[in-house]
Amino acid sequence: MKSRARTADDGGAADATSVGQAERSHRGEPRWAMAAAVLAAAVLHATLPPQIRAVGQVWVYPTVVFGLLAVLVIGDPGRIDKRDPWLRSVTGLLIAFITVVNAVSAVHLVELIIANDDKQLGSADRLLGSGAAIWLINVIAFGLWYWDLDQGGAAERVWGTTRRPAFAFPETSSPEMVRPGWYPELIDYLHMSFGTSTALGPSDVSAIKHWSKIMMTLQSAVSLLLGVLIIARAINLLP
Repeated sequence: MKSRARTADDGGAADATSVGQAERSHRGEPRWAMAAAVLAAAVLHATLPPQIRAVGQVWVYPTVVFGLLAVLVIGDPGRIDKRDPWLRSVTGLLIAFITVVNAVSAVHLVELIIANDDKQLGSADRLLGSGAAIWLINVIAFGLWYWDLDQGGAAERVWGTTRRPAFAFPETSSPEMVRPGWYPELIDYLHMSFGTSTALGPSDVSAIKHWSKIMMTLQSAVSLLLGVLIIARAINLLP
């Protein structure tokens, strides 16, 4: 009887250990990664000249971004693992703000290019710098959207959601190459977003769902349009 009890205790301890390991292998993503991407977008937006920047007062954009980011950090500090609906709403609002403001800035830039307003555009270096900032913010914004929309968001992926993924990452077809319980994190989505903007289409990650295909197509189209217009106009501005 004592032997059986001891065996049962050992088995329970082993189960508890395995559960703890499973939890540790599915820890939430660190909040700092998402915060760093958002702050990078804020810094890039601040480098835009006033005639291109969507928000006239330079302090308004970082104030809104820092405020929404602070709410997320306070509501879910450390690692992203809380599935509260209001956290998803604030996250979506933050990403939408970055996206809309950058879209308006891009429209301002395209309008100046089409109007041949050399005085407002400035030198070729200034035009290329503004275009690069808008392009990079676009990469960050789409990467954040992919990260937040795929399988219900970062917190849902931590808890092992049963939702079908919207993207097929190469790690899923080669599980022996990654850690047990691997799931895509923000860096994976930013890498995918960068590849989509540079290759003008899917690179090593394939879109599976209709909405993900539409978003990747839109991102490629925006990157192509901005690249062609900015580079062509910059060449004309060269002395």
